[in-house]
Amino acid sequence: MEGLASFRSLPCFTCRPKRSISATRPNSLSLPSSTIVRAQQVAMGSESEPVKDELKIKEWEVGMFHNEVAAAQGIKIRRRPPTGPPKHYVGPFEFRLENEGNTPRNILEEIIWHKDTEVARWREKKPLHSLLKDLQKAPPVRDFVGALRAANERTGLPGLIAEVKKASPSRGVLREDFDPVEIAQAYESGGAACLSVLADEKYFQGSYENMAAIRNAGVQCPLLCKEFIVDAWQIYYARSKGADAILLIAAVLPDLDIGYMIKICKKLKMATLVEVHDEKEMDRVLGIEGVEFIGINNRNLETFEVDTSNTKKLLEGKRGEVIRERDIIVVGESGLFNPDDIAYVQKAGVKAILVGESIVKQSDPKKGIAQLFGRNISV
Repeated sequence: MEGLASFRSLPCFTCRPKRSISATRPNSLSLPSSTIVRAQQVAMGSESEPVKDELKIKEWEVGMFHNEVAAAQGIKIRRRPPTGPPKHYVGPFEFRLENEGNTPRNILEEIIWHKDTEVARWREKKPLHSLLKDLQKAPPVRDFVGALRAANERTGLPGLIAEVKKASPSRGVLREDFDPVEIAQAYESGGAACLSVLADEKYFQGSYENMAAIRNAGVQCPLLCKEFIVDAWQIYYARSKGADAILLIAAVLPDLDIGYMIKICKKLKMATLVEVHDEKEMDRVLGIEGVEFIGINNRNLETFEVDTSNTKKLLEGKRGEVIRERDIIVVGESGLFNPDDIAYVQKAGVKAILVGESIVKQSDPKKGIAQLFGRNISV
């Protein structure tokens, strides 16, 4: 992987702050280079930054050096596997004890550990300077949030982000006869405002090439790259493949990483959907500058149970007031299968929904959209 110097060419960091993490901090030398670079990228600020930013940096550093970041409430994701052996051998009989620290504690943590190593390999094959050249040939960015607002105003219903999704860890293969372009075209014909395209290959059987194929086929709906973003490199790669928006998961990324990546997306004119799962994550995200687009996932990422009342809970009271005052678009995600589900989350305050399973499994996805809303939304 490249060092920090390569990131100084990024368009949004031409005036980079100069503070960095001390190399003598305990345990810092045991961190992989990607983690150290990421820490240097975000844990820097100008001397005039307020004290509260200093505190945020310290909190983020503590989280990183304990291998845990993001939400203190609910799910916690360690960004890298520990380096110890998978088993300990005790005594002359070599009694083996499992090293529990080396085992992912949930499916999201497993995915993130894999993604960190996967992205490191990608960056070695395609350095950032080469990737930036590819951006010059990328198709124009389309207004993702604007398309959702327009659909909401036109239909009086939440704008639909229809998901091009072949499989998931919890459900397995959703559609055997999976043709991403054909499905995308059916979604567009059925009234979808935007599309979400799974890019993860190992766990969701998706790919960045699916997104490029959909874009090259002439589909006009703006595209969200549905990927587990752990490195800014992925944002540039998604844009080079035709993405108009990306997903950031608050359970995975610390606040400063989210803010850093939002700045990159704004420079690229891309939308950033920041996904939350609980009150703690929502409060964190509402405190990050530049957040304009929030997704509420009703799926518990530890148990995979779905509860649509989560959307209502996160939009009640002061949080809902702040969201309305800032005109933030909220997307309801997971557990949406019929018109009653749509009506419930719309009443709670969402203006868009992201739906995959309930329509991709239909033999005719266009009809599946009409069944989801209880009427034809394509006219």
